[in-house]
Amino acid sequence: MSSVTYEHVTKKFGDVVAVSDLDIKIEDKEFLVFVGPSGCGKSTSLRMLAGLEEITEGNIYIGDRLVNDVPPKDRDIAMVFQSYALYPHMTVYDNMAFGLKLRKTPKAEIDRRVKEAADILDIEVLLDRKPKQLSGGQRQRVAVGRAIVREPNVFLMDEPLSNLDAKLRVQSRAEISKLHHRLGTTFIYVTHDQVEAMTMGTRIAVLKDGLLQQVDSPQNLYDIPVNAFVAGFIGSPSMNFFGATLIQDNGKIFADCKDFRVLVPEDRYSVYKSYLGQQVTMGVRPEHVHDPDYSPPGIVPALVEAQVEVTELMGNEVVAYLSTPNHQFLGRLDPRTHAHVGKSVTAAFDMSRMHAFDQDTGLAIR
Repeated sequence: MSSVTYEHVTKKFGDVVAVSDLDIKIEDKEFLVFVGPSGCGKSTSLRMLAGLEEITEGNIYIGDRLVNDVPPKDRDIAMVFQSYALYPHMTVYDNMAFGLKLRKTPKAEIDRRVKEAADILDIEVLLDRKPKQLSGGQRQRVAVGRAIVREPNVFLMDEPLSNLDAKLRVQSRAEISKLHHRLGTTFIYVTHDQVEAMTMGTRIAVLKDGLLQQVDSPQNLYDIPVNAFVAGFIGSPSMNFFGATLIQDNGKIFADCKDFRVLVPEDRYSVYKSYLGQQVTMGVRPEHVHDPDYSPPGIVPALVEAQVEVTELMGNEVVAYLSTPNHQFLGRLDPRTHAHVGKSVTAAFDMSRMHAFDQDTGLAIR
């Protein structure tokens, strides 16, 4: 199996820089997810690794082998696309075997690999069918099976679940995670869906405008985002942001958000003192906005009066859209909450989980 290294890789399309100075090492057997909004360069990064796009600057290594000028077929990778790209006139068996036949793999070896992959993916009964006879989820499994039979060192997946319905996506991402553990191979996965990224990746690389923002474990991206973009992109619903001025009053530091001011925890004072009197961006995740009557134990609450605009009952929680004269924000409240549309409510911010970002650079203040 193989590691993958992007060494200061840049890709330009004319004057447009799609990927800029991408520098990252993906360890052997790791499951790394590239995530970001449309146009951030994540698919281009994958396609350069696959050899489907030329590199403008930098180097890409698979293991210790420089692959900049190696043809795609000789890179020992297998790619699963969003479209699945199955041959409609071929059976499932022939679709999975086609690449091996082109490589003149012995017939017995082809048969072994196809049946083994079909067993792993639970599609043995589908081998004689054609793609038009399959559901979307079954086609997706066949496309993954076609990659498995090649027994590559690196699996590349470019939004393979985008065409599936919500329930099937949840099921399929669990199956791909189990497949990664079973095969023990390096997986590199591209998605715009941060929930997929958080649930599947051992590490996540967040891209924006072709630039790598942060690469870390899912939990670290959630807990200690490097900037406001990562903080807002990771988490669903996304983080609430408030324009605030850090002020000192009687030896205590507050975040003054015009409509309300909240007390900053004392363990942040040493970091925030240099920002006193300055505008910052305060961030609080919706899951850290509570109904004070049903707050979990151990939080550091700051109470904020707000108006309830919309509520969404999810069964296990109520997502409340709240507003003050200058701010709108979300809270994920206990389902027993008394928050109702058109009524005033007191929201409790857990300030032990607050974030603050430099308003000019967007970088986290730590």
